[in-house]
Amino acid sequence: MHWIDYLRPRTLDECLDAFAEHGEAARALAGGTDLLVQMREGRRSNAVVIDVKAVEECNQLSYDDSEGLTLGAAVPCYRIYGDEAVRRHYPGLIDSVSMIGGTQIQGRASVGGNLCNASPSADAVPALIALRATCLIASSEGWRNVPVEDFCTGPGQTVLRPSEVLLALLLPPPEPGSGACYLRFIPRNEMDIAVAGAGVSVRLSGGRFADARVALAAVAPTPLLVREAGEVLKGRPVDRNALGLAGEAARAAARPISDMRGTAEYRSNLCAVLTRRALETAVQRAGGDLG
Repeated sequence: MHWIDYLRPRTLDECLDAFAEHGEAARALAGGTDLLVQMREGRRSNAVVIDVKAVEECNQLSYDDSEGLTLGAAVPCYRIYGDEAVRRHYPGLIDSVSMIGGTQIQGRASVGGNLCNASPSADAVPALIALRATCLIASSEGWRNVPVEDFCTGPGQTVLRPSEVLLALLLPPPEPGSGACYLRFIPRNEMDIAVAGAGVSVRLSGGRFADARVALAAVAPTPLLVREAGEVLKGRPVDRNALGLAGEAARAAARPISDMRGTAEYRSNLCAVLTRRALETAVQRAGGDLG
């Protein structure tokens, strides 16, 4: 590793001033489980690492029935799945958070860091997309909100400008009759990278799909919102035929590559299977019945 400067701001103003001063030379450290490995391997060469874990706004974890969930970018995974309100209202998020690394990694890794790493196979991102999360981004020049599905622009690339930092993720409160789920396929039982993943959310009303969202991991340059899969479900009766149509829409939208982990055809097939299975669980969590 080359020489780096390490900064640990204690307030948001100090944090934003540091990013404004160092610009492209700086990189935020929310958990470090990806960043430190990448720097050690020479894949990142930032001269300044800004540790945001001491910034209060990056450590918020609060739920309100009218406002929803505020999830600070530096909140570690173990705090998320250990929070009763999150477990009760966002089981789809719990699905993904509990899959990120092993127990030691979950002591430091954060959902915000998982998102900013911008890996196509990031486990947290499809669930966030399905749950309509938005990114709260700040700089010394102002604040802005970006939907999670628009945050990653390519492998390892995001919409963050050099002077900006992701402060928190904002998730709306779940509506009555809603449910969500995240599933992935991996070659081993734990601590492996998804060959494919599917995050879904549904809202049921009168035995029909009132709304639905489907997002995929590891089958495109970025985590992928499959709008077609959500549209095909809207208004349809809650049955296995509808789930099959959504699965086929997910298969058609996937843009996978072939590599040592699986062929493109295999990954496309997995998208259909995982989408159907995730939707089954989401429907059950929403109180629906597939018969």
